[in-house]
Amino acid sequence: MEFIFTIFRFFQTGGAFMYPILVVLAFGVAIAIERYIAITKARRESISVWETVQPMLEHGRFDEALAFTEEAETPVSKILNLGLARQGSVRRRDDIEIAMEEGMMEVIPILEKRTHYLALFANICTLLGLLGTIMGLIEAFTAVSAANPAEKADLLSASISVAMNTTAFGLMAGIPLLILHAVITTKTSEVVDNLEMASVKTLNLIGEVGKKG
Repeated sequence: MEFIFTIFRFFQTGGAFMYPILVVLAFGVAIAIERYIAITKARRESISVWETVQPMLEHGRFDEALAFTEEAETPVSKILNLGLARQGSVRRRDDIEIAMEEGMMEVIPILEKRTHYLALFANICTLLGLLGTIMGLIEAFTAVSAANPAEKADLLSASISVAMNTTAFGLMAGIPLLILHAVITTKTSEVVDNLEMASVKTLNLIGEVGKKG
């Protein structure tokens, strides 16, 4: 209970800039949760689709694979569907590769959307904390200049202590957001790598089946 009271007092004595920092932090956490869920879902679904499509490609059942990827609403299915659709009319590797590269260009921005806001919000929290401290120090020195000389030292030290709360809170909000940005970026890169791997394997399997045929 005392810990909660300490946090409440810390926030209350920090001044008006504590509230915008808290708002930015809340938006950042919301985006991080949404992106984490979306990326985790995309990774799981893409692995599942590839495990289903790969045996079809290995046995040359391209029409069946095409029909399956048309129904599956996942990043990897969109990319493979474009390549397999082109494969039905021509067997040139370059044409199929270009088609899947176009799919990658459509899918990657969807996977990466809003992630960059986490780094932006982290910087905003830190800067708001510094701005709050500067404004607090300005008010402190203004108040001290008109105070009794005997009270100036105590009043100044108390005012500086309160003003530094915003910097501390800004860093407390900014550092976790930077960590979340790194985690989400890493998970997104893993999904993109898996998509690229699936594209290359699809091209190779199509080429191998074409040679056998």
